[in-house]
Amino acid sequence: MQAQNIVLSVNGIEVIYNHVILVLKGVSLQLPEKGIVALLGGNGAGKTTTLRAISNLLKGERGEVTKGSIELRGEQIQNLSPADLVKRGVVQVMEGRHCFAHLTIEENLMTGSYTRSDKGEIAANLEKVYNYFPRLKTRRTSQAAYTSGGEQQMCAIGRAIMSNPNIVLLDEPSMGLAPQIVEEVFNIVKDLNAKEGTTFLLAEQNTNMALKYADYGYIMESGRIVMDGPAADLASNEDVKEFYLGVGGGERKSFKDVKSYKRRKRWLA
Repeated sequence: MQAQNIVLSVNGIEVIYNHVILVLKGVSLQLPEKGIVALLGGNGAGKTTTLRAISNLLKGERGEVTKGSIELRGEQIQNLSPADLVKRGVVQVMEGRHCFAHLTIEENLMTGSYTRSDKGEIAANLEKVYNYFPRLKTRRTSQAAYTSGGEQQMCAIGRAIMSNPNIVLLDEPSMGLAPQIVEEVFNIVKDLNAKEGTTFLLAEQNTNMALKYADYGYIMESGRIVMDGPAADLASNEDVKEFYLGVGGGERKSFKDVKSYKRRKRWLA
């Protein structure tokens, strides 16, 4: 990826849980300004851990970055609190939606504006969220517990938008959603990217859908990046088709065992 306009850079990070379990092994990736980057791989590949390392949510899971660095516009951020990062425009939408079940949709959205004090701006942001997610406007007085999975995912993304982010880390947005709802959610992501200039890093198991909407992709396996490239190149790569897009026969084996796969030395430097 070209070095121009890189807003977020993850440089060779290692993450250890409980002081002993090595989860990420020299992970590096870059996020260009106003880009949509997909972080792909199966369950347990290390995608969520990578997002939590960036947003500094590891400590709650007894995890820590023990090597490498994470930079936001040239500033090292691995020692900042999650609240500091929100103020700098970096927000994570957690896997599994995590709405406050007893609050209404609108109350859930308003929790996303806790770092802001300008009431006019908060009102404008709420209107913006309702423009992107008209279904939320219809359901705004409903308790989140009584809304659908798709509506809760939209609410979680809308809540992130309320903080006026530059960068949204979106963890498994398609999980547990019907295909047409997944498409709707991804279309809104594309819309936010195009109209608001919001940069997205998507951790996603639905490789097909992610590569359709992303500009660039990284594939993870066992805590390492094993391949990266423009989304169109990855989508047409024979190995990616076989192992991640469900094309081609044969028993699925580890991506790194494929003969045509060559380890990128720069990731392990």
